[in-house]
Amino acid sequence: METNITTKFNIRKPANDVFEAIVDPNKIANYWFSSGTARLEQGKKITWRYDEYNAQVEINVLEVIDYKKIVYSWGEYDEETVVTITLNELDNRGTLIEVTESGFKENDPDIVNKMIGQKEGWVYALTCLKAYLENGVNNLRASLVH
Repeated sequence: METNITTKFNIRKPANDVFEAIVDPNKIANYWFSSGTARLEQGKKITWRYDEYNAQVEINVLEVIDYKKIVYSWGEYDEETVVTITLNELDNRGTLIEVTESGFKENDPDIVNKMIGQKEGWVYALTCLKAYLENGVNNLRASLVH
């Protein structure tokens, strides 16, 4: 069984705008997590908060290539997965963002539900990112939660 999921979106903005929206904690607060403790940089451990859910997640930033790629791990010890975000700028058509989350445990009896839940989460996060960057919609996630 394949143990990863991939979600792709075309965002009609340059790769540097998409990249900055992901790595800058002040920008990420406009569409995804409520806050982040620092900018995403290789080797850093960052905490992202979801005020709407009174929850937080810690990520370990594994790799950052400016305007092209971000890789981090997240989740609990036995549930940790790796997220790889790649940005491919398209000639005058924006940026193709591809998110692949890998490392789901094949022997987990609930693997299908977990993978579906994560896939839905990535579609949701990228929809909020697209609305923020293309149309200036802030906090779409907050309006959907309430």
